[in-house]
Amino acid sequence: MDSDSDPSSPRASLDEAEVFLSMAEEEDDNSSSEASVDQEEDWLADLQRIRENNPLTSQIYGRGDYNFLHNMTDEEWEELGRDMSNNTHLEDVHLHDGALNDHKISFLFRGLTKSNTIRDINFCDNALSVQGVRSMVPFLQNAANFTSMDLMYNNLLSEGFNELFRALRNNPIEILNCDYCGICSIQIDIASFPRNLTYLMLNGNNIGTDGCRVLAKLLQEEDSTLAHLQLRGNKIDDEGVGILVDALQNNKSLGTLDLRGNDGISKQGQISLLKLVNDISCIKATLQSNHTLRYLNDKRIIPDGDPFNVDEEEFQKQINFATRINRNHERNAAGREKVIQTQLHSARRSELADLQGVDHSVFSEIDALHLPEVLALVGRRHGQGELYVALKSLVMGLFSSVNMIECIQQERDFHAAKVEELDAKLATMKEAAVAVRNQVDMVFQSNKRRRQT
Repeated sequence: MDSDSDPSSPRASLDEAEVFLSMAEEEDDNSSSEASVDQEEDWLADLQRIRENNPLTSQIYGRGDYNFLHNMTDEEWEELGRDMSNNTHLEDVHLHDGALNDHKISFLFRGLTKSNTIRDINFCDNALSVQGVRSMVPFLQNAANFTSMDLMYNNLLSEGFNELFRALRNNPIEILNCDYCGICSIQIDIASFPRNLTYLMLNGNNIGTDGCRVLAKLLQEEDSTLAHLQLRGNKIDDEGVGILVDALQNNKSLGTLDLRGNDGISKQGQISLLKLVNDISCIKATLQSNHTLRYLNDKRIIPDGDPFNVDEEEFQKQINFATRINRNHERNAAGREKVIQTQLHSARRSELADLQGVDHSVFSEIDALHLPEVLALVGRRHGQGELYVALKSLVMGLFSSVNMIECIQQERDFHAAKVEELDAKLATMKEAAVAVRNQVDMVFQSNKRRRQT
């Protein structure tokens, strides 16, 4: 029998598979073609409704894989911009993943120069540069209800980012995403900072110490509104961390700070961040720690087996414990709760003391008049076991104080004896000096009488 005609032969099975794959590919092509036609029809329908100011259309959406977008002329982009500018219902503009470029956006924003309704723009991954930002300036300065802008994965660089901020100076924007935009330096005047900006995302850039200095100035402003600052995967080191930590000592707005993936942050930077949210050096320092930060992530990307990895996990665990207290309590109550949960809990305090280099007992700071109240609080919040540890620490401290008193008394007695000995020597020397002086006077008087006779 001819194997080609045998339905059970390998060759026949292969032929059937090829036919099936060919049919499947043809079906996919047809489906893709139909989907493309549907997308183009939807796009054209949206453009018509926007032009007619139809209240049922509040957003426009397009991606770079929509081929019909690449066929739009400069005049069509400009016309779309005018229609969007005149529309009173359009709120969301999502043109991303290659839907635009600097050239197209220049024509779009020739027409789109203002809007009272557009609230959200997503132009991510369009290879936009500073030229694209400059095209948007008139609109950004005249968008009365603009709240959110996503520009991640563009080529803004530092120049484009700084121009963008200046354009947003009086804009009501609340959320700005400039992740992965090649930003190295931040050169903006504090006066240019948008006064309603709450979320600032700058992940995956090249921001270092100088950038941290500018951000620190923003965080130190009394009326700062910035609540979420994401700086993951930048070039921040311990110096940059120190600058941010100093700025956050009295900040009342920032609730989230993400510093993950900054490999320049070492153990010293970790200590600074931990002390920011829970300084265990004394009770007063704990009470004055930052109680506003609700999330603080600072883990580097470390390979398994790295000896710093263990400390890294421990630092983040203690930071998480402190920020969880911040989340669950208002500011003043958070400080008190940190004292109770960490200063007055022997195991937690021991862990924190080891990480922060603290080597004294917390009970040495507490006035003896308040010790009964403190001990009652320890027993009530942490149980009899912790109360026993606290009493033991107090007793040891008391013995240590008694021993110190005895040592000082002994030293005082020793010096007192030395003083008596020195006083005796001094008295003897004074008596000898008087005797010599008297003898000299007698000799002088005797010689005087002989001369007179």
